[in-house]
Amino acid sequence: MADPHRTYEIRCPVHGFIPINDWERDIINHNVFQRLRRIRQPAWTDYVYPGAMHTRFEHSLGVMHLATKLYDSIVARSGDLLKDFYGYDDAGFKRDKVLVRLAALLHDVGHGPFSHAGEDVFPLRKDGKNRYVHEEYSAAIIRKLLKNVIEQHPLNRNYGFLADDIASLIEGSSNSSCRIFWREIITGQMDADRMDYLLRDSLHAGVDYGKYDWRRLLNTVVAVEMPQPEGETAKQGLRLGITEGGVHAAEGLILARYFMFTQVYFHKTRVAYDHHLRRALSKLLPTGEFPALHADDDEKIKANIEEYITWDDWKVVGMLTDGYGGEHGERLRRRNHYREIYNTPECPGQEDLDELKNVEDKVQEYIIAKEQASKSWYKVDETDIPVLINEEMGKVTPLSRQSAVVASVRATRRVSLFAVPEKAQEARAKVSDLIQSNPPRTKPRTN
Repeated sequence: MADPHRTYEIRCPVHGFIPINDWERDIINHNVFQRLRRIRQPAWTDYVYPGAMHTRFEHSLGVMHLATKLYDSIVARSGDLLKDFYGYDDAGFKRDKVLVRLAALLHDVGHGPFSHAGEDVFPLRKDGKNRYVHEEYSAAIIRKLLKNVIEQHPLNRNYGFLADDIASLIEGSSNSSCRIFWREIITGQMDADRMDYLLRDSLHAGVDYGKYDWRRLLNTVVAVEMPQPEGETAKQGLRLGITEGGVHAAEGLILARYFMFTQVYFHKTRVAYDHHLRRALSKLLPTGEFPALHADDDEKIKANIEEYITWDDWKVVGMLTDGYGGEHGERLRRRNHYREIYNTPECPGQEDLDELKNVEDKVQEYIIAKEQASKSWYKVDETDIPVLINEEMGKVTPLSRQSAVVASVRATRRVSLFAVPEKAQEARAKVSDLIQSNPPRTKPRTN
């Protein structure tokens, strides 16, 4: 009989050896998790950066590893505060560490083929207003397909976790109770997910854009008691934050994310391939979109989820290889993507938008696709990272107020126009002539 207390190690190119226990090993060996080996982390980025062939499988292991380090650092620095605020004892800390590790490990099991690139063909929610996101598929898969391996493992006798406990933490639902504090390790503006994919994608793509001082972040992360608004007496709760010494490391994380998106994920050729993939998937999927998470009964929902997880990169590539996917499938097969003929600046002003409209109007016959690369790099809202300025006095200020760098980072909304390869050179020439004939532009932005 296997020893349930045995530990194992998995070698990782980013973090070295990642230790796992027998329970985590059984979850990793489950076919639902093994499917992540067949889903590439950066979609078609390898068509630009050939080394970017890594998968959601290794990323998920890395997220679990970093989430554990974040958890340990917070408990080491803020254990007394957590005990006072939430009533933790040493057993409670040990128990919730296991929960955080499992949530971090499983947070991405709901990704579809080629990760984020295919999310535009997720179905609409039951209300018909917004599309499902991969986190909702992760939670559904955990509840419906991973229930037994989570709840029936011998090591779970020590904790009594339900699959719903893990899914609720990923979702951030009210069922998480005080554990909602730990959700910021999984999903937040300074989470283990973000910390891992920047390092990992940077390594495999062969660029330095995603590097930041992650060790300094780990050494400065703390639980922060949020100030009470005037007139209120109830405690406001704890947030995942940093001490003042971690401000520049947090800036580095945010800037690394900005650089990776603008230089790698939003590369013009990668944007073109995302366009082709979305349209090819709509041809390959029987209904034009992935199976929905809502249905008339639980059995139908489970059947939809089981159908959903049959879709991975291998299946899609196999269908493309067999000639399916229409024009866009053909372009993916032959690396014959649409070519960018014009783009706005990353943060276009009114003058830039006027120029875009003029270009669209005048060269409309060449434009085959229009794509917007939009991203907010930092949210100045309730998720603003709190900075503990004075530990003795408990003075707290938002990172956006403490850091001039973070306060000045604006969301990008770059718009690109594409043409078929055969007409791209001619289209660029017309765009160039058009821009030069309309001052005050002195240099055309063509590619």
